[in-house]
Amino acid sequence: MTGFSTLLYKEVLRFWKVGFQTVAAPVITALLYLLIFSHVLEAHVKVYENVTYTAFLIPGLVMMSVLQNAFANSSSSLIQSKVTGSIIFVLLPPISYQAFYLAYVLAAVLRGLSVGVGVLLATLWFAPLDCREPLWIIAFAFLGGGILGSLGMIAGIWADKFDQLAAFQNFIIMPLTFLSGVFYSIHSLPPFWQRVSHWNPIFYMIDGFRYGFFGISDVSPWMSLCIVAVCFALLSALTLVMLKRGYKLRA
Repeated sequence: MTGFSTLLYKEVLRFWKVGFQTVAAPVITALLYLLIFSHVLEAHVKVYENVTYTAFLIPGLVMMSVLQNAFANSSSSLIQSKVTGSIIFVLLPPISYQAFYLAYVLAAVLRGLSVGVGVLLATLWFAPLDCREPLWIIAFAFLGGGILGSLGMIAGIWADKFDQLAAFQNFIIMPLTFLSGVFYSIHSLPPFWQRVSHWNPIFYMIDGFRYGFFGISDVSPWMSLCIVAVCFALLSALTLVMLKRGYKLRA
């Protein structure tokens, strides 16, 4: 496991060395979202009973930060290595593709969780939060980070240049994230858009994570957990197949 631990250390050090950009900046962005949306919509949007809109918003912003930064970490690392040619120094050592996958995804999860904890600490004084089901919070945070970390690896392997990676993020990740119930309960949507939301896997990550704080959710947390776990298994399998075949990694 020496290769795995070294690669993991390299990936963690990569984002931690520029922590102001990779951790502090997303926390500030989430804080701005909270200030704007809570100020404008607090008196106009009703969500769960006995839950203010600001309190409802905080877990969604925390999870959104975890997901976006987990994707950004693995995808940016791979595309930079491919563009600069330094990927060869990762592929040459005798590191199994399973260890390669695990190191990149675990580093992505750690960055996502670092940002998520930062967002939670920065926003807690805006509204009181209960951690009624902490195990659900932990489970969805890790699974969500793992899914987006895997998806980031897929995007980084597939993309040949930064423009393609930006298109993947702007046209797939960003819409799925913003239309996942971060800023609203799907029960406030018309029936058609409620049905559409149920096809968005990120909705189940957000809803299950929020359930851990309030004990209330738009769908059953067990249903969310099953869907998220299946998505993680499928994306992990796809990423491992791509790594095993050396898709766009080996000449």
